[in-house]
Amino acid sequence: MVPLQASEVQQLLHNKFVVILGDSVQRAVYKDLVLLLQKDCLLTTNQLKAKGEETFEKDELVDGGQMGPMHNGIQYREVRQFRDAHHLVRFYFLTRVYSSYLEAILQELQSGEHGLPDVVIMNSCLWDLSRYGPDSWQSYLRNLGSLFGRLGQVLPESCLLVWNTAMPVGKRITAGFLPQERQPGDDSLRVQVIEANFYSSAEAKRHGFDVLDLHFHFRHAEQHLQRDGVHWNERAHRHLSQLLLAHVADAWGVELPRRDHVGACIRPGPGLERWRPAGRGPRASPPPRCSPLLPTPPLPLPPPLHLPLPPHPRPFPFHQVMPRCVVCPQDTYYYSDQPFQSDQFSNYFHSDVPSAAQTGFAFEDDFMIDPQPPVPPFPIPYLQRAPVVHRGFPRYAPRGPYGPWGRRPRPSRRRGHSRPQPRPQ
Repeated sequence: MVPLQASEVQQLLHNKFVVILGDSVQRAVYKDLVLLLQKDCLLTTNQLKAKGEETFEKDELVDGGQMGPMHNGIQYREVRQFRDAHHLVRFYFLTRVYSSYLEAILQELQSGEHGLPDVVIMNSCLWDLSRYGPDSWQSYLRNLGSLFGRLGQVLPESCLLVWNTAMPVGKRITAGFLPQERQPGDDSLRVQVIEANFYSSAEAKRHGFDVLDLHFHFRHAEQHLQRDGVHWNERAHRHLSQLLLAHVADAWGVELPRRDHVGACIRPGPGLERWRPAGRGPRASPPPRCSPLLPTPPLPLPPPLHLPLPPHPRPFPFHQVMPRCVVCPQDTYYYSDQPFQSDQFSNYFHSDVPSAAQTGFAFEDDFMIDPQPPVPPFPIPYLQRAPVVHRGFPRYAPRGPYGPWGRRPRPSRRRGHSRPQPRPQ
């Protein structure tokens, strides 16, 4: 994955309306995206911890936050918005995945002057599981079905909805939103988060929406967790933003630029680097190449080897059935993500000679084969085409600002309405 710079993020989200819904972790996702739309630097610790401030990096507080009483209750509200000449990013704080407040948000988006968003990024899990009583798990499952069903009715097929799975939580959670009856050493929330991610991602896929499994990407990066066991530091959030942007670019058919180095301010932390076995240090880089002081004489070629040919083989009795020569079509490709089936090759491997089971006779025991030509003492190289990997659609040159990057966007997996909807006049 190539980390995008601020100028490239501006081009990717040019004239796009992005809406982010969720808890304080998703608020940090909003803040890092707003920052990356303006400059190549990371969030500070104070910016990550701030809550309900009046302004952040040229954005504005639209509703809630410091405009009203600050608290950790389920009725807390915070709406933020960043807007410039070609970008619009809005954030809504949620304490429940589906509620009357979410319905009010959808109505506001439908009737707003900017229309429905182009991208919706959403997650709600920790508040749902810990703040709504003993029936919180069953109500969360019911609300997931209601949420994705309602979003399928409201959002157009051109809108890209990305459901973020909840990120891992620490073994000791001391976040302020947890109720007092939950002990800091209780790790049951860790298991509930994994189960909730399974059901939420399955429900999102069932309705044709995209899923970004952040729990998988950050399962071994707990050293980037804050002390409260829920929130993450600035390096983790920059890596999260790059994952989101790469997912959006792939959905829109935009080819990302290729680079071999990473900027100093977005270099991944030690938890996001490649894993090395214990006791083994980083591999030393090879010394730089330089021209020798004196030209090195070429080494003499070794003399050709004259090996004796093996003796001519004699005919020998053949007591086994010869396997048929199978041929695979050159245009057949196999994918590693497809399950193997026992009859998978029956459609591709064939022979012009019928088998013994088909014709009703077998080879006799005294069957003799003709002498074969001598086998060379060295292996014959096998020539085969390089594997072909298909990533959706062939490249083409689209019109618009993404000409040099372009790739055909993938079609929507959502089902259309049973009855055709009239187009707006």
